[in-house]
Amino acid sequence: MTLLTVLLLAGAVLLTRVSSLRTAIGILGFQSVIVALACLIIGLKTGEIHMYIAAILTAVIKVGLIAYALWKVASQLKHEREIANFNFSFLMAILSIIASYGFVSKELPNVSGDTLGAAISLTVIGLLLIMARRQAIMQVVGLITMENGLYLLGLSITNGLPLIIELGIFFDILVAVLVLVILTHRLKHSFETTDTSILNELKG
Repeated sequence: MTLLTVLLLAGAVLLTRVSSLRTAIGILGFQSVIVALACLIIGLKTGEIHMYIAAILTAVIKVGLIAYALWKVASQLKHEREIANFNFSFLMAILSIIASYGFVSKELPNVSGDTLGAAISLTVIGLLLIMARRQAIMQVVGLITMENGLYLLGLSITNGLPLIIELGIFFDILVAVLVLVILTHRLKHSFETTDTSILNELKG
């Protein structure tokens, strides 16, 4: 699991340096593959069948459906790129990782800190992307990153959530992303851009 957590954190930090929407979606897909592998490893350790189901659902929904939907939208946004303070985002991501692992080691000394620290870091970095990015696609990427962190948090604490809860999580995130994809398409159609900062002009 240590290698997987390192890859997850590396991908999340890399997201803070990316301006290309397609590259961000590719990193998100890789990140979701790692989460699916984590489910598979826990399934192998515990023998729980529902962890295999969770791994399959993660691969199908996050790596397949969600990534495909985002890619289709991004393919229509050839000239759209994220413009942000990448150095600040990168610094905040590194600080969040240090703070997360410091919190786990200090407050939860009896808990395995690798996966839990990575889960908290991933959640914070996802939230940072949502707050700091202007492109709608990048904000969706931040949402999925945050959800991956929360899901990994559940896995690290419980070694596998009940299947009904996992199904509810996957359904909620799938519906949320599909709605956001539709709104992104409408934003592009109405304003010729997916920069959400233009919505500030609609304040009456």
